[in-house]
Amino acid sequence: MFSLFWLRKMDKVIIYTDGASQGNPGRGGYGIVMISGDRRKELSHGFKLTTNNRMELLSVIVALETLKKTGLDITIYSDSKYVVDSVSKGWVFGWHKKGFKGKKNEDLWRRFLKIYSIHKPKFVWVKGHADNKENERCDELAVEAANTPPLTADFGYESSKEN
Repeated sequence: MFSLFWLRKMDKVIIYTDGASQGNPGRGGYGIVMISGDRRKELSHGFKLTTNNRMELLSVIVALETLKKTGLDITIYSDSKYVVDSVSKGWVFGWHKKGFKGKKNEDLWRRFLKIYSIHKPKFVWVKGHADNKENERCDELAVEAANTPPLTADFGYESSKEN
């Protein structure tokens, strides 16, 4: 895993994330662009069978899990209303209190909450496919990952009762 060893406390980290699914469900992938000062890191990964929402959420999780330092000023830009609204409007915290009863992607939301509690990033929604350079790059990475073997199994999706 990529270590952002060069970050100091209170450094500003900008993260762009996107997920893609070829069919929903279908092959999928995520793309991440992480920027701090003049440094940049791109990450992506593809899956055999998943959903768009899972890839959108997983991209955020992986980006936050990649950070090895705490106390950073983190802003995440995503074109996923599902992710941004769930966090910004506090829905996920209510779902957690109710044990995620009837909610999809419980495995990922639980994983998200663990890493969110450490980093507490800010979320900003950006319109997808609207000429935002970094969002477009994340989309390219996600689509490429979804179409480039070998693809990994999304065990959380495949084992869920919701598919």
